[in-house]
Amino acid sequence: MSITADRPPIEADSPPGADRERLPAPDETIFRLRQAIRDGQHWFEALLDAVGRWRLPFEQIDGRTYNYLIGGEAFDWLVLAERLIDEVRDVVPAGEVERLLFEGRWPIEMDDDEFAQRIGAAKHSAHLNFLYGVLVEEALQLSVEEDIHKECRSRAWGQDDREDETMYQRVYGATRGELTALYYEDTGIMLGRRVALSEWRAFTYWLFKARLKRQDKARVASDTRRGLAQLTRMELAVSERRRGASLDEADFARRFAI
Repeated sequence: MSITADRPPIEADSPPGADRERLPAPDETIFRLRQAIRDGQHWFEALLDAVGRWRLPFEQIDGRTYNYLIGGEAFDWLVLAERLIDEVRDVVPAGEVERLLFEGRWPIEMDDDEFAQRIGAAKHSAHLNFLYGVLVEEALQLSVEEDIHKECRSRAWGQDDREDETMYQRVYGATRGELTALYYEDTGIMLGRRVALSEWRAFTYWLFKARLKRQDKARVASDTRRGLAQLTRMELAVSERRRGASLDEADFARRFAI
């Protein structure tokens, strides 16, 4: 059995038509963010502008790795937002920051077009990769796990301790152990029993890419529809949550040529 994921690079950390070298240095970006807030710009708008100017795909600070660009093509902008906010916490409202970072609630109304314009076309494209390849993939996994839980409750002999393995087998055609071994072969990254969130999201994105390559188009479309439906149900409970894009099956098919 062989499952691999293609990972073509994407310049998600640069605006279209510009080299990364033309973007300001991180310290200058942080300085401009602070100055913009002090000059009266709303902190969330200033934050998104800073995200658009940022040029580093990852950093290591005080022993923590900030991985903004997963697999070279999926941009987790909230991780970068957290990094930037840590530099200006004295000039941003703590309550609004908490709701943004932990609940995904935006402090002001902003349509998807303005969000995309502020962070730049390349970063927004990579942001969509993250939404589909990580968040929707996680929702698909949860949906399958819920089905398995229901099946287990109906069994006369009770719970099946191998539920987690069964989800991987159903979605990806292999056990978790087999998949992590293939992930190591493909990336050189060994996942232990305890995995950091950034590492887990990188693995999830790898699983997404592997699934696209392995499944036929009808199955990919069906699983994507299921993941989108699950994510929608989850977000109904948090009506103010925003993602920065309208996710749908047609856009997914265009983006990934399904």
